[in-house]
Amino acid sequence: MIEMTLREIADVVGGTLHDVPDPEARVTGSVEFDSRRIGSGDLFLALPGTRADGHDWAAPAVAAGAVAVLAARPVGVPAIVVAPNPGSVPSSSVALAGDSDGSGAAVLAALADLARASVQRLTAAGTLTVIGVTGSSGKTSTKDLLAAVLAPLGTVVAPPGSFNSELGHPWTALRANADTRFLVLEMSARGPGHIAAAAEVTPPTIGVVLNVGTAHLGEFGSREAIAKTKGELVQALPPSGLAVLNADDQQVAAMAARTTARVVTVGQAEGADLRATDIRLDDAARAGFTLHTPVGSIAIQLAVHGEHQVGNALSAAAVALECGADLDTIAQSLSGARAASARRMDVRTTPTGVTVVNDSYNANPDSVRAALKALVTMSRAGETPRRSWAVLGEMGELGEESVIEHDRIGRLAVRLDVHRLIVVGTGRPSRAMHQGAVMEGSWGEESILVPDIGAAIALLDDEVEPGDVVLVKASKSVGLWEVAEHLITSEPSSGHTASTEATE
Repeated sequence: MIEMTLREIADVVGGTLHDVPDPEARVTGSVEFDSRRIGSGDLFLALPGTRADGHDWAAPAVAAGAVAVLAARPVGVPAIVVAPNPGSVPSSSVALAGDSDGSGAAVLAALADLARASVQRLTAAGTLTVIGVTGSSGKTSTKDLLAAVLAPLGTVVAPPGSFNSELGHPWTALRANADTRFLVLEMSARGPGHIAAAAEVTPPTIGVVLNVGTAHLGEFGSREAIAKTKGELVQALPPSGLAVLNADDQQVAAMAARTTARVVTVGQAEGADLRATDIRLDDAARAGFTLHTPVGSIAIQLAVHGEHQVGNALSAAAVALECGADLDTIAQSLSGARAASARRMDVRTTPTGVTVVNDSYNANPDSVRAALKALVTMSRAGETPRRSWAVLGEMGELGEESVIEHDRIGRLAVRLDVHRLIVVGTGRPSRAMHQGAVMEGSWGEESILVPDIGAAIALLDDEVEPGDVVLVKASKSVGLWEVAEHLITSEPSSGHTASTEATE
C-alpha cells in the first residue's frame, strides 16, 4: 500500500485511534492478517476465525514490528478501532467463520476502504493499471499468464492462488505500492452484485471476461443470471478502458453492449480481433498455435497443459498488447509461463513412472471436461498409448442441476475412452457420475465408486502401473488433493521402473 499515517488511515476507514502515542506514525509496509508474517512497518488486521481471534494476537504483532492494529475493539496496543456491524457479516467469508458479533465484518469493511483509497491514489498518479479477470472457469490460470506477460513491462501484483475472497481481494490490492505498474485481480462472485462491489474497491481499467459456465449454478439459478453478474465487470470500466471478451462464447460476446469501454474480442471465431489458428497439442497436452493480431502474427507454444489454455493465453496477449508489449515479448513470456498456482493442471512424473495431473484445487463441469480431454491427449501421445485414470469427486454448488451435470461427466469419461474412472464419495452426485458412466457404455469395472479418499488411494496403490496417467479433480471441499499428493510422494515399489523425469 502507499505510505500513510495512522491518522490518515483512521480518517479513511472511519475509525478512532486508541493507545496511539503518535498519530503521525507511518505504515510503511504491508497489511497482514497472520501475526507470524508481520514485519517492521506493517499494519496488523485483527480478524476472528474458527480457532483464534486476531484481537488476541494484537500485542505479539506490535512486538514483531507492526505500527498498529486495525481492530473492532481496543486491544491495549496502538490501534485503529472500527465499530462492529452485526448486520453486515458476509456469510460466505471463510475468514469470518467465527464472527458472531460483526467485528470481523467491520474490520473487512475497513480493509476494503483502505484498499480503495490506496488504489485510487496510485491510479490517479498514473502509475498503476488495474486489470480484472472473471469467468466461470480459468480465472486463476489466466491471472498467472497475465502476470507472466506483463512482468517484462513492470512490477506486477497478483493474488496467490485463488485468494479472491472478501479478505483476499483488498489484501492483494494493498500489496500494490508506488513501484507497482500492474495490479491483476480475480473478480469472483457467489451472487449478483459481488463483482460490482469488488470493482468499487479496485476500479479496473481493463476487464477480461473468459466464459459463462455452470460454476455456482446453485447460487445463481441460471446461466443467464451468471452472465448478468459476470458482465458487472465490463459495466464498471471507464470509457477510456478496455474490455477483453471471448468471441467464442455468445453470452460473453454479447457483453460488448454493456460497456462504454473499447472492446477487443479473442477466440477462434473468424471475426475475433485476436485469433488462434493451427492449434496442436504435444504429448503433454501443451498447446501450440498461431496468434493473429492487428499488428501481425506469431507462433506461440505454451508450457501450461490443456487446450483450454489457448483462450486464456489469447486474453493475456490482448491485455499485454494494450499495455505496450510487442509480439516477440508476448510469445517468449507465454512459452516460459508455467502453472504458478498450486493444484491447477500441475503435471508431474513420479519416481515410479506414473504421470500425475493434479488439478484438484476446485472443479466445475467446464473445468472437468477440459481436464478429461487433456488427460486423454496425454495418454494417447507417443508410439505406445498409456492407460488413463480419472479420479473424480463431487462438483459443488450446482443446485438442482447437480445430478444431471455429474451424470454428464460420467458419460463423457466413457465417450473419451478414459481407461479407468474412480468416483469418490457416497452422495447422490457421486453415484450419478458413476451411474452415468455405467449407462453410457458396457463397462465392467472400468468405473468404480469408492466411499472415500482412503479407498481411492488403496485402489490406486494396488492397480496403477508405471506409465499410467492419473488425473485428480474435484471441488476443493472434497479434499481430493490428498490422492494426488500421495501419488507424487509415495516411494517406488520393487516392481516399478524408476524415472527421475518431472514436468511442472
